[in-house]
Amino acid sequence: MTNTLFDGLLAAGRSDPDRRFALLPDGRHYTYGDVEAVSARFANVLAGLDLKPGDRVAVQVEKSIEALMLYLATVRAGGVFLPLNTAYTPAEIEYFLTDARPAVFVCDPRKREQLEPIAAAAGAAIETLGVWRSPDESAGSLSDKALSASERFATVERGPDDLAAILYTSGTTGRSKGAMLTHANLLSNAEVLRDTWRFTSDDVLLHVLPIFHTHGLFVASNTAMIAGAGLIFLGKFDPDIVFEYLPQSTSMMGVPTFYTRLLADERLNREATAHMRLFTSGSAPLLAETHRAFEAATGQRILERYGMTETNMNTSNPYDGDRRAGTVGFPLEGTELRIADPDTGRILAEGEIGVIEVKGPNVFAGYWQMPEKTASEFRADGFFITGDLGFVDRDGYVTIVGRGKDLVITGGYNVYPKEVELVIDELPGVVESAVIGVPHKDFGEGVVACVVAKERLEEEAVIGALQDRLARFKQPKRIVFLDELPRNTMGKVQKNVLREAYKDLLGGA
Repeated sequence: MTNTLFDGLLAAGRSDPDRRFALLPDGRHYTYGDVEAVSARFANVLAGLDLKPGDRVAVQVEKSIEALMLYLATVRAGGVFLPLNTAYTPAEIEYFLTDARPAVFVCDPRKREQLEPIAAAAGAAIETLGVWRSPDESAGSLSDKALSASERFATVERGPDDLAAILYTSGTTGRSKGAMLTHANLLSNAEVLRDTWRFTSDDVLLHVLPIFHTHGLFVASNTAMIAGAGLIFLGKFDPDIVFEYLPQSTSMMGVPTFYTRLLADERLNREATAHMRLFTSGSAPLLAETHRAFEAATGQRILERYGMTETNMNTSNPYDGDRRAGTVGFPLEGTELRIADPDTGRILAEGEIGVIEVKGPNVFAGYWQMPEKTASEFRADGFFITGDLGFVDRDGYVTIVGRGKDLVITGGYNVYPKEVELVIDELPGVVESAVIGVPHKDFGEGVVACVVAKERLEEEAVIGALQDRLARFKQPKRIVFLDELPRNTMGKVQKNVLREAYKDLLGGA
């Protein structure tokens, strides 16, 4: 029996099970044989929890190799993996569990008491998974059960069109949407990225991204696995740790914030990076200034690409050839891309700015339990309307010039203003609010809230009131109080006016 994604990702590693898969900062090593064995252990635990094909497994845990094995085990057992940002609050988790109705919810052991009632209300069995520290210390109930489970598991058959994962992306109306990704979506993208970026079994990827996000979980992990490459699997981005392990690596994937922080470190130079084959950047726009500064310091040209939760990667600057600063390169093999008028859908000519639309095997199957929303996001000929604005130049390079729906990308994470506005508007004394993104030298963009109040409010008090209601990356860095919000003749808030007025508020470029 074939499980499209699991068997596809592990095919190269099975040819040499003793090949190193991952080096961990605690000194442990994982081989590809270990990946088979440990994923089988976790899959057996999930089967013991009565997980059936198509059931969701929601996961909010710290990054660890065991969490990555849980992802593979879920796919192997026929389930649908649903990773959740570790910054999400219990109120946010309640929405996701209520909407997705997972059969199993895995959380950090430290949060079990707080989250157990929420899981029970959603009908999910709750288990815990922490970061392994020693053989004498429990790493959570799921980890304990896996230690006594069999290393053999009859992988559940799943086809190309079966769901492999659901990733939630914030909604412009305040309601998050679950993007449904199939086995074929994820496998096809891993295959094309392996080939486009020339990954082989000789590569060692410095993995410093979170794995609740498509970038770290699918782009980084899947691409390395399908190539039979190795990982140096670090818990988070820390310049000191990065420079420690950089000599053992051949490639690194990051967000612009990583590169601005490396540029601020005197250890970044040509000698430190001379052995590196590839640096890539994504999840947020990379400033051309950062691109040029990194090349000046290291001689390496960062490869920027473009993707989104619903599609994984759509475009990439070339591995060989001109990696143009400020662009996201060309459509990947098998992916069609066009520029259209956002209102009429008319296909635009070279150089004209419009909405980016894509079509290909990487494009998701739709939004979970939102058939009308799904239908509205696709053209009649199957092209997905990304909401991003851009153009294609005479040489075929794609440039993104803005984002529809006022999306804010801060430190690589998406923040939809409406979600934040709904929470702010509920606060006592607030009449209305408008949330915008303004340039931030470290995070690319920072969240700023413009608030109209009927009584005097303090900035610190408003920010404090949001701490338990919104993930930290969604919380405004500044609150600006106004007598009224700027509006056009139709009464629509002019966020472009606000962005211009406060573009220097956070000291960004």
